[in-house]
Amino acid sequence: MIAELQQAAQGWLVIAVAAVMVALLVLGAYWLALASLRRILRADGVARMFLDSAARALGAVICLFALKVFWQAAPTELPLAGPVEYLLTLGLIAALTWAAVRCSAAIGEVIIHLNPPLPEQSRQARKIETQTRFITRGLNILIVIVGIATALMTFPPVRQIGTSLLASAGIGGIVLGFAARPVLTNLLAGMQIALTQPFRIDDVVFVQGEWCWVEEVTSTYVVLRVWDLRRLVVPLQWFIENPFQNWTRNSTNILGTVFLWVDYRMPVDALREEFLRLLGQAPEWDGVTSTVQVTDSSDQAVQVRFLMSAPDSSRAWDLRCRVREGLVAFVQRDYPAYLPRIRAQLSDAAGATGAPLTQGEPADRG
Repeated sequence: MIAELQQAAQGWLVIAVAAVMVALLVLGAYWLALASLRRILRADGVARMFLDSAARALGAVICLFALKVFWQAAPTELPLAGPVEYLLTLGLIAALTWAAVRCSAAIGEVIIHLNPPLPEQSRQARKIETQTRFITRGLNILIVIVGIATALMTFPPVRQIGTSLLASAGIGGIVLGFAARPVLTNLLAGMQIALTQPFRIDDVVFVQGEWCWVEEVTSTYVVLRVWDLRRLVVPLQWFIENPFQNWTRNSTNILGTVFLWVDYRMPVDALREEFLRLLGQAPEWDGVTSTVQVTDSSDQAVQVRFLMSAPDSSRAWDLRCRVREGLVAFVQRDYPAYLPRIRAQLSDAAGATGAPLTQGEPADRG
């Protein structure tokens, strides 16, 4: 018994040393060839990007494939030879799955790299980037599912269970469908969003009362960057079932408004002149829209709306704040008596007749 164990241990030692030497030799040759290719290829080229992204996964595939070939040529009379062969097979399947995922991701990055967001083509570039990321992530999920299924099918008991489940798949399929419904719903929503493009990467959207940018799109949810640097994570299905505002759907240009309440005696022409002067000095204004209108009135004051345009939502916000501050300062400086007033009517203290005694002078609103 002891002699058999010693013989098995010596056999395993020889096999292990030989396997390590084969792995080191194959990996050394692979990394040497990889270094030579990196010297030849351009650092910013497409082939270099693809090679850098998939290099480790391809190295694992080549190493495990060499070990698989070596194991088939080695003697199989040793104990535990079957489990070791199964482990090599599972490792090779996992490495192939990893390599396929990395290759698909590299293809997506290459497509995005070939379509940079140039100023004159930013909308098309963002559209391609969004579609590419959706499709790439969906493809990666499919590759992982196929890899796991292939690994499970290498075991005869699992293969038999799978065959029997497929033959009698009724209630089990319905239960599985209901259990995976949220995941499948978001995956289908992701494919629908990728095709219809209701939003793209870096689009400005207004979701649930928050003004934010589309920062990241995954296969099941969207990460939105709020203006104050918070992150809002929204499932993809929400965008299919609920309305939301996209401020950069066709272009980034946007209109901004400022409302000002002033006294009835305030000359609107003076406000219009000051508004145009402020716009002329504002670098955020794009020179397209500049409108002043009296949009509302009450028993105490009138509301004046100042409409202006800007190249994007961020500059529109800065422009609105700049114009509002300038108009308030203008009224306080040149027309302080025409700020909103509260008018009161005085009556006698007894209130017998309710007839007005005097008309009070306008008093400043608090």
